[in-house]
Amino acid sequence: MAPLADLYQVSMAYGHWRAGRHRAPAAAELFFRRPPFRGSFALGAGLAEGLRGLRAFRFSAADVAYLRSVLPSTTEDAFFDYLATLDASEVTVTAIPEGSVVFPRVPFLQVKGPLLVVQLLETTLLCLVNYASLVATNAARFRLLAGPDVKLMEMGLRRAQGPDGALSASKYSYIGGFDCTSNILAGKLYGIPVRGTIAHSFVMSFRCLEEVQPRELPPRAGGDPVDLAGLALSWLQRVCDLLQTPPSKANQGELAAFVSYAVTFPCDFQGLLDTYCVRRSGLPNFCAVALALHQLGYQAIGVRLDSGDLAQQSKEIRGVFRACGAHFQVPWFGTIPIAVSNDISEQSLEEFRREGSEIDMIGIGTNLVTCPLQPSLGCVYKLVEVNGSPCLKLTEDEEKMTIPGMKAIYRLYDAAGQPFMDLMALEEEPSPSAGQELGIRVLGQLGETTKVIPTTVEPLHRTYFRDGQVCEPLPSLPEVRTHAQVSLNLLSPAHRRLREPQPYPV
Repeated sequence: MAPLADLYQVSMAYGHWRAGRHRAPAAAELFFRRPPFRGSFALGAGLAEGLRGLRAFRFSAADVAYLRSVLPSTTEDAFFDYLATLDASEVTVTAIPEGSVVFPRVPFLQVKGPLLVVQLLETTLLCLVNYASLVATNAARFRLLAGPDVKLMEMGLRRAQGPDGALSASKYSYIGGFDCTSNILAGKLYGIPVRGTIAHSFVMSFRCLEEVQPRELPPRAGGDPVDLAGLALSWLQRVCDLLQTPPSKANQGELAAFVSYAVTFPCDFQGLLDTYCVRRSGLPNFCAVALALHQLGYQAIGVRLDSGDLAQQSKEIRGVFRACGAHFQVPWFGTIPIAVSNDISEQSLEEFRREGSEIDMIGIGTNLVTCPLQPSLGCVYKLVEVNGSPCLKLTEDEEKMTIPGMKAIYRLYDAAGQPFMDLMALEEEPSPSAGQELGIRVLGQLGETTKVIPTTVEPLHRTYFRDGQVCEPLPSLPEVRTHAQVSLNLLSPAHRRLREPQPYPV
């Protein structure tokens, strides 16, 4: 794991080693300066991966040989011998639990240990936390816009930044509130529910019902197989009569594709309606096959739309389902789930809510996994203490000034149980307590001390890594996902809203 670093970290390590400062006790913090997507919060993610990286931290013989080839020839041999002995056994990491809401300038994690090792870990930890937190936050925003009842499916594998980015997107969008993924490798590795049915290419590959093989399906309760294609054709006439649309407008290749899929997956039949024309072809063909399946004891699981005015179409489709359910006395037909995809963005979800829709499930790819509204979270890793002395970065850019010293982090809650402020105090300062009046200074607000009285005080950081091992039980992925939703739901609506939120004070 050690070579996942920038060269300047190794150059600095050599400088510290030559000066005899490499074992000086040091501390660094990882945080972000601005909330992503113009919101007020981020979801902290990537902690478990970071801890695994720490546990595996060491330079192999091959790593050391490679570093010999890239560092200046004047680098002393004894330094390379020293690198071969390094591990993270003297490192301690405290962090906010993964999936927690995190705010600007508040350290997501703090690293203590020998100066040389603390510096070497910078890029590794930033790499593992930055994108993870960004995509988890992006997913949380989609979840907040969609509401709690709509199913969200991550389907960005083909658009993500390579296979590693795709796997991270699947994992951390699940933490952010998505329900499932199309990525089967993510399902295998992380246990995330996997979903997927058919694409337009499957529908387009059929021309007529004669191509359907096999075409017979036994009733679910048992009995002789039935010609599903013939049964669907008879239902198509009845459906078209109800909808007052000519059966001749229903594409026969599409009907064949639906029948073939239904024969193959009778308990998991979902129709993709927009290959040709939703109203005149896709919808009547789906209803015909779904009703034929119903006659044999099976129940279709849904439809998907991938083009056009999705909200309006969903309302029209729901009306047809209800009409068919009432006319043909099939009560469940009116509740068939409607799924949509097609370059869904935050704006799309806002339009669905504004216009009203009958959408039950939304598949989101590009705008989730590539985070186009903000491609990077911008986490930084800054030294705050060396040899027991606080470190402060002074710069003309006030935003880039650091806050010196090792800190304890607290979240303050009001009487309604909502967090109203995060408090950073020096590690040696007394812990605040509920009901105690605190004198605080809000970051970004120059002026006199303000007084606050919290109803509840929650220490945020836990010690997760010590003596080379993870020392706190790590929650499962579903548990992190649940914690993220609880953490978000505790925020006041003013801090949680996605457009022009009230800034959360630190």
